[in-house]
Amino acid sequence: MKEIRHWLTRIPLELIFWIASIIAILTINPDAGHHFSLCPLDSLGFDWCPGCGLGRSMNLLARGDFQASWSMHPLAMLAFGVIFHRIWTLIKNLKTTHYYG
Repeated sequence: MKEIRHWLTRIPLELIFWIASIIAILTINPDAGHHFSLCPLDSLGFDWCPGCGLGRSMNLLARGDFQASWSMHPLAMLAFGVIFHRIWTLIKNLKTTHYYG
């Protein structure tokens, strides 16, 4: 049990989360009428939310459709920048703390 706990503490869960989120964003179909959402405002029936559309906008930006991405949510490029910066920082910290190359 102690070895399993030690092994689990070495897994960079935040890094896995951010990489999985980028993969999930890239698999979104932005043209779909209804999509899966974790938004609490959407679940309560509100039509507007400041964060809704960000994932679809990031997907459009990754496909190169800049105008549609901007019109859907203008913060997509900033969100990509923040996520990639965080992934880079976590990998850099992982390399220094675990002595990987």
